[in-house]
Amino acid sequence: MHILTSLILDDMKPALGVTEPAAIALAVSYTRKYLGGSVKALTIALNSGMYKNAFTCGVPGVSDTGILISAALGLVAGQPEKGLEVLSGITGEERKAAKDLVSKGLIRAKLASISSDISIIATLETEEGWCEAAILHSHTNLQYVKVNGTLVYGLEPDEDGDHSRIEASAGSPTDTFAGAEKACLHPIHRFSLEELLHYTETVPAEELAPLLAAYQVNLELFSFSMASDRTVIARTLLSGNGGTVLSDDEKATAQLLSGGAIEGRVLGLDRPAMSITGSGAHGIICTMPLYAVQKCEGLSEELLLRATALSYLITMYIKEYSGRLSAFCGCGIAAGTGMACAVAWMKARGSGKEAAGCQDTAALLTRVINNMSAGITGMICDGGNHGCTMKSIVAVDAAWRAVDLALSGISIEPEHGICARRPEDTMRQMGLIADPGMKETERTILDIMTAKAERS
Repeated sequence: MHILTSLILDDMKPALGVTEPAAIALAVSYTRKYLGGSVKALTIALNSGMYKNAFTCGVPGVSDTGILISAALGLVAGQPEKGLEVLSGITGEERKAAKDLVSKGLIRAKLASISSDISIIATLETEEGWCEAAILHSHTNLQYVKVNGTLVYGLEPDEDGDHSRIEASAGSPTDTFAGAEKACLHPIHRFSLEELLHYTETVPAEELAPLLAAYQVNLELFSFSMASDRTVIARTLLSGNGGTVLSDDEKATAQLLSGGAIEGRVLGLDRPAMSITGSGAHGIICTMPLYAVQKCEGLSEELLLRATALSYLITMYIKEYSGRLSAFCGCGIAAGTGMACAVAWMKARGSGKEAAGCQDTAALLTRVINNMSAGITGMICDGGNHGCTMKSIVAVDAAWRAVDLALSGISIEPEHGICARRPEDTMRQMGLIADPGMKETERTILDIMTAKAERS
């Protein structure tokens, strides 16, 4: 199996609800697995991205939102063996028990750091002692578990190792670039855009067959969302698409499919999304617009799967520079750019013609990346919430415009803004806007959100 196939399949995971509440519940569920007894206190220490994204997010199985109910459900009903589907099958009794824990003030959440690097440290105290479980760097990476101070699982992280990514991003732009290359942040950064394209077009089709699961999962979520009386934006998108799911209007269909699925997800409907880079919304934006193009243009399933691989890889390329959770909207910027590149590739390959003004497909995608970089970079992330639906609509609109211009041979030239001559540098610079560039923005967003909560 090609290393890029492995990277995709290792990253692709079904996630019930937004991944941040699920990851919090997962960390807490590990403390309960290792420690019994009546609950005295539970504390969850979070990095800023985790804290923000779960702050007012819908949680499957309950009408409540946010960090405390996610943690409480993880404690009374969490099934750690299910990963990001840890909260599947919540019963009425478990729901009541979780709400009781919250109402009694036994659960506390605190902001531990302003960082895009995932960190969840859950500490449970009972009459039998205390247990600490840490999920670090990715939504499901259980780093260690300690019971009464004794390490019972994993390895306590090296202090420098935990923060190497943040430290590498702390200096001047030149220092940052050198640090990023030296640290080799992610295996995908060893590949050029042309190499990603070569893989997309030559990898054996059977290696990509597991990607079909993303469409099965995300389309089921979309259908469930459209049947719910809680989704309101989705109905407007349906009306704007002529009252039908699949119309002749590719962009309107893409906005309906992605927006409808994301709206149900952020409201906490009880169906998973297929995540990529730790986000169900990323996974939805990476796939659902491609499905719209395939159906509207009558393209083959193999072409769809190859485009999906490309969409995932470009998204991962940007996301692994920006950090998993940052102050910019990775759904719009990273996944939107990955999706835009895949849409352009589908249109070029589906027509059987080379794109106007482009010598080859790599040049076409470079134009798309520059157009997206100039147009959408800077969209903020103010947590996983109903507003993510609006961001998905904007991302699809930006992608279609970027692709249409690129297919006509038009793009923002590399001397302008944060665009670069090499697409790899443009994508890296997009990531740097988030981390370290938007750390103060992250702090301001959190200040606004917490002040709102205190006033309510």
